[in-house]
Amino acid sequence: MRKGLTILTSLVLSTGLALPTAVLAEPSAETVVATVNGENITVGNMIVAYASLPPQYKQIPPEQLYDAILDQLIQQVVLEQTHGDDVPLHVALTLENQRRSMLAGEEVDDIAETAVSEDDIKAAYDEKYADGFGGEEFNAAHILVETKEEAEALKAELDKGADFAATAKEKSTGPSGPNGGDLGWFGLGAMVPEFEQAVVGMEPGQISDPIQTQFGWHLIKLNDKRRAKAPELEEVHEEIANELRRTAVQARIDELTAAAKVDRPAVDGLDPSVLTKLDLIQE
Repeated sequence: MRKGLTILTSLVLSTGLALPTAVLAEPSAETVVATVNGENITVGNMIVAYASLPPQYKQIPPEQLYDAILDQLIQQVVLEQTHGDDVPLHVALTLENQRRSMLAGEEVDDIAETAVSEDDIKAAYDEKYADGFGGEEFNAAHILVETKEEAEALKAELDKGADFAATAKEKSTGPSGPNGGDLGWFGLGAMVPEFEQAVVGMEPGQISDPIQTQFGWHLIKLNDKRRAKAPELEEVHEEIANELRRTAVQARIDELTAAAKVDRPAVDGLDPSVLTKLDLIQE
């Protein structure tokens, strides 16, 4: 049988015929794809190299990347062997940090995977939306201008009775200006923090003082606010699950840290600027 298989393999290689799938062994992470001066490169090495590629490269079909990845690994092995066994300090420290980070990440994944059950998610949902409502929603409009002085001048006009929507159409530089500044209904987290903080503290019909955000200066009019209807469990299932996982992971980290013997000795003359002194790890 072994001789027959050898002859069949030779025939396939010489004629270009394909072997039946059943004859081909499934590769494993340990399958060797190249050997460089006795050092093996495996399928596992290839997989890790592919996984570390930038997203745009992963849009390229694997068959077009295979040889390039293998060539790169071969070149890396050749260069590594040429360098020898002397590992520079900065490389050793980088590998130490990477190993620690990756193993810590594995532990976090293990904790998160077993931390939450469907019963936990349902109980958290019932507690959060027991009254049948979700968070607050707001209906507002705004006028956006470039300077505080412009905003203050417009606020004075509005205080004297100028129409907010008409002023927004004429003066606002924001995309909602032509629509009278109308932003429609939105919930918490939809706006930048400074804008949201102002809206939360307002009452319907109120116009804010000038508010600065990264986009410029705003005058905000709160038209109305309401409690949102509670979402269905399916809509917030993953959100709640992730929140519970984060809580469980942090609780476990806190527990492990509290139980660990941690010494943080005071080092005379150690300034935080030491973080920038790359020369300390260069050899």
